[in-house]
Amino acid sequence: MSIPNLGAFDVISSADLKAAVPFYGAAADTARVKEIKAALLIQYAENDERINALWPAYDAALKASGAQYEMHMYPGTQHGFHNNSTPRYHEASAKLAWERTIAFFKKHLGVQA
Repeated sequence: MSIPNLGAFDVISSADLKAAVPFYGAAADTARVKEIKAALLIQYAENDERINALWPAYDAALKASGAQYEMHMYPGTQHGFHNNSTPRYHEASAKLAWERTIAFFKKHLGVQA
């Protein structure tokens, strides 16, 4: 599922949200990063120029704010690599990203297998 950028920041900055996994989405406004409360697992495609151009500033803002996050960039992938209904689908990376997503939620939400 993809949350459109409009309103997505309000979701990840909610005190009620414990963990979030944005897939290849645009970075939050760096001035507001300090408001992020949820642990983040950020999943990016290697060949996604517009999104990846935002990463250095976003990464710096996340570090400066003390946010709990990790980011993975999947080699040889394009924006939408996890969507199996498009030609950009990259099966190996999609499977790895999904495994990481499930493990992340289990860790941060206390979900048992």
